[in-house]
Amino acid sequence: MSKEKTAQLRKFVAPFEKADVKASVQQMINTIPPFFILWFLAYLALDVSVWLTVGISIIAAGFVVRMFIIFHDCTHGSFFKNKKANAVVGTITGILTLFAYEKWKREHAIHHASSGNLDKRGVGDIWVMTIDEYVEASKWERFKYRMYRNPLVMFGLGPLFLVLISSRFNRKDARKKERNNTYLINASLVVLYTIMILAIGWQAFVLIQGTIMFTAGALGIWLFYIQHTFEDSYFEDESEWDYVKAAIEGSSYYELPKVLQWVTGNIGFHHVHHLSPRVPNYNLEKAHVSTPPLQKATTVNLKTSLKSLKYKVYDEENKTFVTFGDIKHLLGNSETAQQ
Repeated sequence: MSKEKTAQLRKFVAPFEKADVKASVQQMINTIPPFFILWFLAYLALDVSVWLTVGISIIAAGFVVRMFIIFHDCTHGSFFKNKKANAVVGTITGILTLFAYEKWKREHAIHHASSGNLDKRGVGDIWVMTIDEYVEASKWERFKYRMYRNPLVMFGLGPLFLVLISSRFNRKDARKKERNNTYLINASLVVLYTIMILAIGWQAFVLIQGTIMFTAGALGIWLFYIQHTFEDSYFEDESEWDYVKAAIEGSSYYELPKVLQWVTGNIGFHHVHHLSPRVPNYNLEKAHVSTPPLQKATTVNLKTSLKSLKYKVYDEENKTFVTFGDIKHLLGNSETAQQ
């Protein structure tokens, strides 16, 4: 993409990069209080039916996803104009969604700066191996990769790993501010959860909060997965990597029904978000509609997105994802050559 077209795209999107305090506050009001109301209703529903409680908890999980989008925007500094306001709201929503604000902020910034760059994988992204890497890997490494890409592991164990392990511990190179924020959020969770357990009992708490966070976590991983894993997604070596191409060609437009678009905070317009992380979620659709070149991004919907589950390994030569079955014959050739 030429520098002129890149500059033009950024110029088109620039007007939507401004945070609107009124819109941000309104989003907090229609997201956070309803979550607490649903949580309380789920508890009251225990006197009627456990399954009713589970059903209400699943609905509440949708508001956790929406709350996470607020958290996400705060990490980009796009939800409020004020840096401190973003940090405060980001930390509070981090407690409610079980994510460490400063830690996630740094890792997610790395993701944006390296998405689609084959030489800078490993932080804030989903594990992707190229065909050559997979073929040359040991049997143990292939086994780990196949397990990681298994939907039952990714969307079943993945949420547990995210909230119980990954978000609870700092990276070794974390700075003091990041470490202290993680400690603050962890301590807040201990206090909050202890009070809740003492108030309603651990069984009720685990049933409701466990259902909510597991469902929200699985949905969050799915959204992240589908927005970077589609047949002709963009991946290049460092020498050929381009930020704008990675944003538009390496991020999908997930076209969702309006209700789900609202619940997911417009994150389906992921190509717009990657082009300009400073655009708050409530302006993403406006930027997409107002910028014709952005409408050329790969579009997936609920039905076609399911096809992405079969994409496992990236073919550098043909610039596309392939299935394990597509490269099965290469493994035999590799093992024969090694003997």
